[in-house]
Amino acid sequence: MRADRLVAALLLMQARGRVTAAELADELEVSVATARRDLEALSAAGIPVYPQPGRGGGWSLVGGARTDLSGLSSTEAQALFLLVGPAAAVPGEAKAALRKLVRALPQTLRADAEAAAGATMIDPTRWGERDRRRPEMVDLLQDAVIRRRQVELVYTSGAREQSTRLVDPWGLVDKDDIWYLIAGTARGQRTFRVDRIVSASVTSGTFSRPSSFALNEAWETVVGEVEERRSRTWAVVLLDARFERVLRDQFGRHCSTEESLADGRVRVRVGAPTPLDIARHLAGWGGMVEVVEPAAVQAQLGRIGAELSARYAE
Repeated sequence: MRADRLVAALLLMQARGRVTAAELADELEVSVATARRDLEALSAAGIPVYPQPGRGGGWSLVGGARTDLSGLSSTEAQALFLLVGPAAAVPGEAKAALRKLVRALPQTLRADAEAAAGATMIDPTRWGERDRRRPEMVDLLQDAVIRRRQVELVYTSGAREQSTRLVDPWGLVDKDDIWYLIAGTARGQRTFRVDRIVSASVTSGTFSRPSSFALNEAWETVVGEVEERRSRTWAVVLLDARFERVLRDQFGRHCSTEESLADGRVRVRVGAPTPLDIARHLAGWGGMVEVVEPAAVQAQLGRIGAELSARYAE
């Protein structure tokens, strides 16, 4: 868009002090004639830019102004490049935008921003996994969120029941490579797993997002509800204090240490949706853990142990 080019031209002039039409054309990937027309349009619009003819000439801001028109401080520029620059999964458009932005930054900020972009690399793919790719469905929904367009979903619930719903897409969340859509429906706010959406069609209908809605706050509420469901059953176990950290990694926030015992063990409380879920987590520990309570988890462990013994005893 021409407006984008005009802003970019201003940023380049404040960063470099002076640019020629040829330099601007090269930076913005347009023809020299287009770049010259853009510069003339800035001047005609009352922007304080002027041409300086002759050898070493070009276009400059009146007075050689060097104000950072991007509005970024040094710390903000570094934070932006640290956030987006290292991520292998960031879309190509974001990478291209960063390259353009770094060229527009004042020289005093540019070096630190470039260093920040190359300081860290983020590889979201786990060992043994294929490269992660963002689902195409996310792009369609993200566009609908931005343009405030209603979407008709064909959705499969956790109970494998399929239904068609008209929703107002309010926001998207990526949690551990699983995408969720938070949307308004006829029954109020709902959360949909994107991988359960069979199909989605953007309609001509529009919506207004509630003024009180904040995506981060809405997601915190969703997380709280889900985590509560994931810890409906609790068990008390004893294990060697050396392995407490491993158990914490396994159960995450659903693990808390109650006390340290004189024999070198610790008393730990762990949670999961059902007794069977806890037993499945603990079965691999064998005799390294002792379940004190409840009896339901002890029974599930006994059943699992009996099944394994019957199959592999010989």
